[in-house]
Amino acid sequence: MSDASFPMTEVLGQPALCVRAPDGAQATVLLHGGHVVSWIPAGADEQLYLSPKAVAGPGLAVRGGVPVIFPQFEQRGPDVSLPRHGLARQRAWMLDSQRAGRDHAQATLVLRDDEATRALWPHAFTLELTVSVSGARLDLELHAHNPGTTTWPFAAALHTYLAVSELGQVRLQGLEGCHYADSVLRTEAVEDHPEKRFHGEIDRIYAQAPSLLLRDGPRRLAIETEGLTDAVIWNPGPDKCAALKDMPADGWQQMLCVEGARIMHPVTLGPDESWSGRQSFTLLSA
Repeated sequence: MSDASFPMTEVLGQPALCVRAPDGAQATVLLHGGHVVSWIPAGADEQLYLSPKAVAGPGLAVRGGVPVIFPQFEQRGPDVSLPRHGLARQRAWMLDSQRAGRDHAQATLVLRDDEATRALWPHAFTLELTVSVSGARLDLELHAHNPGTTTWPFAAALHTYLAVSELGQVRLQGLEGCHYADSVLRTEAVEDHPEKRFHGEIDRIYAQAPSLLLRDGPRRLAIETEGLTDAVIWNPGPDKCAALKDMPADGWQQMLCVEGARIMHPVTLGPDESWSGRQSFTLLSA
């Protein structure tokens, strides 16, 4: 691979980078939040859901795409004093590098601590997101480094909103036997369905989730993770969706969040230690 210079564009009023491989595969990433808002595999259609009412800007979180969750998930911790879902998704990231090969393209964005982040979370950190596209595949790698002198724990997630034709048509395979925490019912259980179906609101964290397969009519999407040991499955359902200002009332029917995450057992980084987690998507058939 060699250095490249991908075109900049504007999405939601924010500067965005279009990472494009020679075969036509492409992903669009906002500098705001290091937020992937589009993934189009070579010869295929858009795979991510971005709300038509989404907004972006300082202090705002984008509804859809792939929000980067760090250093806490929701308000579960490990530092419950932080804003919901942490501080990475609402801040401006910087473009660090761009590279391209014969059948591959990637870009890395970086977020570092500053006076504003330290006022919320008093730690030095460097967070990198590398976005890679090739053919039918998207790879998202999150890398955290502790350049400071204190030890800190964190949770993380790649809060991926997948576009679906209609929620009731979706089947998700691979979760059977996984222990989960259900935030809607406030219960814990073990998944007993070999093929999970969806009818409305769901908000679950599955521990030690394996590779998954999403079926949506003829579409097959393989989902793999490394270092992100949990899977979050989320859809707001009709009632909560109608209450969201940045979602159309029927938007819940066109999306399903399948998120690679590290929540149940947060990572702890000592001085000069690093961690990486990856979520990969491969469109097997459209």
